Amino acid sequence: MTTRNLDALFHPGVIALIGASNSPASVGQVLSRNLLESGFAGPVLPVALNATAIRSAVAYRSVADLPLTPDLAVIATPAPTVPGLIAELGARGCRAAVVISAGVDAGLRQAMLDAARPHLMRIVGPNCLGFISPRVGINASFAHLTPAAGGLALVSQSGAVAAAALDWAHGRGIGFSHVLSIGDAADVDVGDLLDYLALDPETKAILLYVESLADARKFMTAGRIAARAKPVVVVKAGRSASGAKAAFSHTGALAGSDMVYDAAFRRAGMLRVDDLRELFDAVAALGAGLKVTGDRLAILTNGGGAGVMAADALEARGGRLAELSAATLERLNAAAPANWSHANPVDILGDARAPAYGRALEALLAEPAADAILVMNCPTAVSDSTEAADVVIETLRADRSHRPVLSAWLGQTAVAEGRRRLSAAGVPAHETPDEAVRTFMQLVEHRKNQQALLRTPAAPAGPACDHATACAVIDQAAAEGRTALTDPEARAILQAYGVPVLQSLQADDPAAAAAAAATFAGPVALKILSPDISHKSDVGGVTLGLQGAAATEAEARGMLARVATARPDARIQGFVVEPMVRRPQALELLAGVAQDATFGPVIVFGAGGVAVEVVADRIIGLPPLDEVLAKDMIARTRISRLLAGYRDRPPANIGAIADVLARLSRLVVELPEIAELDINPLLADAEGVLALDARMALRPIGAQPVRTAILPYPDYLRRELTVGVEALIVRPVRPQDGPGLAQMVEKSAPEDVRLRFRSGLRTLPQGWPERLSQIDYDREMALVAEAPDGSILGVARLVGDPEGDTAEFALMVRSDHHDRGLGRLLLAALLEHAQSRGLREVWGDVARDNARMLTMAAAFGFERHAAEGDFSRVRLVKTLGAGAPAPAPRSLPLAARP
Repeated sequence: MTTRNLDALFHPGVIALIGASNSPASVGQVLSRNLLESGFAGPVLPVALNATAIRSAVAYRSVADLPLTPDLAVIATPAPTVPGLIAELGARGCRAAVVISAGVDAGLRQAMLDAARPHLMRIVGPNCLGFISPRVGINASFAHLTPAAGGLALVSQSGAVAAAALDWAHGRGIGFSHVLSIGDAADVDVGDLLDYLALDPETKAILLYVESLADARKFMTAGRIAARAKPVVVVKAGRSASGAKAAFSHTGALAGSDMVYDAAFRRAGMLRVDDLRELFDAVAALGAGLKVTGDRLAILTNGGGAGVMAADALEARGGRLAELSAATLERLNAAAPANWSHANPVDILGDARAPAYGRALEALLAEPAADAILVMNCPTAVSDSTEAADVVIETLRADRSHRPVLSAWLGQTAVAEGRRRLSAAGVPAHETPDEAVRTFMQLVEHRKNQQALLRTPAAPAGPACDHATACAVIDQAAAEGRTALTDPEARAILQAYGVPVLQSLQADDPAAAAAAAATFAGPVALKILSPDISHKSDVGGVTLGLQGAAATEAEARGMLARVATARPDARIQGFVVEPMVRRPQALELLAGVAQDATFGPVIVFGAGGVAVEVVADRIIGLPPLDEVLAKDMIARTRISRLLAGYRDRPPANIGAIADVLARLSRLVVELPEIAELDINPLLADAEGVLALDARMALRPIGAQPVRTAILPYPDYLRRELTVGVEALIVRPVRPQDGPGLAQMVEKSAPEDVRLRFRSGLRTLPQGWPERLSQIDYDREMALVAEAPDGSILGVARLVGDPEGDTAEFALMVRSDHHDRGLGRLLLAALLEHAQSRGLREVWGDVARDNARMLTMAAAFGFERHAAEGDFSRVRLVKTLGAGAPAPAPRSLPLAARP
């Protein structure tokens, strides 16, 4: 449902409180107190069976008795009454409800949703703490306090955590725009609220407490939109929860669910932290506008031990000390005491007075190698920590470099005022070096995640993918009722997708194995071939280094005997014979695909070999991937340090490894039948990569795949058009198009902007370019017309309804390109896409004085109807037909299926 009717939650005119009470310490009594005394400007109508008045407000016995129709209802009655109340409220015209009631089981929950659906009524809860919006005076919760108004929005799946966060923030003077405890999230979920808060002007940053998600694609789309507009910081409970238990492959066994959430938050441009303290520290730094360009930190301190602690924390978290230039060292020599450290950390000694802080900080602010500066103060009897803080603040006010600066005033009593002043001046202030370094590295991580947010992966460069060959292999296995592919089948699919694989020969019996060995010049490896045996070495089904045909035949006979003893039930199809590979400087890696119940297919990468589970060095990424995203995955593993080269070992070909990950990403998107894929080992050295062993498993026949959390960029919709004498490209919008969309509006006439956006705005408001360019291609489509110089000349947009049956369209062409036929071409392309998606109807509300749009729509067969509640507009409706789109041919990759 996304944001439909959420305005009734955030900006109601009338609120009804059902279950109000005067009974001391009851939920109804606390709700009544909070809601009636929170300063809401509109009517609050209590409904109570056993009272004629609640506090100073007249109470009503039923929904039917209410003198006004509420926009928002707050329900705190026994669970069995909830569905009936929702039905009554919906019939009255109420558009949103916060259901506090606990004990709403699965049956009551469905009845509640069924009662709300005909009225498109939105429900927060059930089993939640409630909803607070301090800026409009709403405290529809049973929290113990009403927070101050501020710029933070908190969305929590736990009422207890929300209450704790309110208490924690209250003691630190932190205010909120909205606080939402969503409980069981029967209707309104995290994704819906992210969609709304992304464009809420009162919300400057969003804080999330997440335990689990149901709709990964909605969350990823809404989260990516919100994270582009403002900082989104998340605490995810359950880091120790076990993930996938699949035993078919190492990849499946190593893909833990918490690691998948890590990957999702990174890809959504969010910042994940561990607890509430980190949550507010991180948002303070991000909210202050601190942005780093790298991981190099300069440290200024009056205590050598504190500097060492900060340097240790920085190294432990993967950051680097900035190397100070000769010019900076010269400035510091002139500014600092003679015995200063002459290195980073810059220790200006314990007796340093406040002016020394200012001079040293000025020198570091001019250091180009420092991505940020950490200023620390340890209290001493000979200097004043508050004066040092004041000098730091004054220095930063005069600074024009805008270099990020963090602080750590160590201690409690003596430094408390200095820390308070720094924080009030927008300088993140911490109590310990480790906390300050942690915040710096969170800024580094946030920057990386924001960069990942803008990626729109296309097909990997290099060899083209042979989709038809891969499908043929899968179809053959499925026809035989098999879910486990053999080694040759797995290699064939990898080879079809351009992954370098070791060439091998298949042999039906020991004699054939001997003949195969004779074709190779050196020693060979012999492996048992069975659709029932995945881990061949566990049953004695792998032998390495066999010399010649005779040795190979003898070993094949012995292998048959061993395997028959260990797995008498296994079907034996023969052997695989392959040459032994000698690449002494190669590292063994793991690359593969696993399935997550929520996020669908994920890509796994890390250290490989027989000890892969013990080493447990791996990272997870969400498809689709490109080379940049794949390289970021590689860099997050411990083995990446070895891949970078050491001693006499040259660096491995990181580009070749990244290419394999990108190809696996494309493979799993285009072949959803593959449930698991495991390459172990994937050899990597300076020459490139080579897959030595591979396992693949298919989904059970008839099993429905979990869709990818991020829909791949629909490049198949790209087309070249000629408008007059100008060659244009029409393509789906990309996240990078936000500035181009804003520029298109700026270059359009005010009247054209009014007709498109129904307002007198001249530029797109903050957050709008991001929202219009970061879309879920599954539920929405925007086709842009791009000129040869890269500018955007027009946009046709389609937004589907929650049921996927109808969609609203919108169209805008830059004013200087009117009357050239561009609008007609864009609308035709949009309707063609709508038809291919199986939409039954396309509609749009158009101003009555928009003659150009009305004439064009008539030519396309749109019918005119009255627009609901708005006499200045008409509704244009075009019927396309009913039913789902025809299935795409089996040989067509999913990336090219409409």
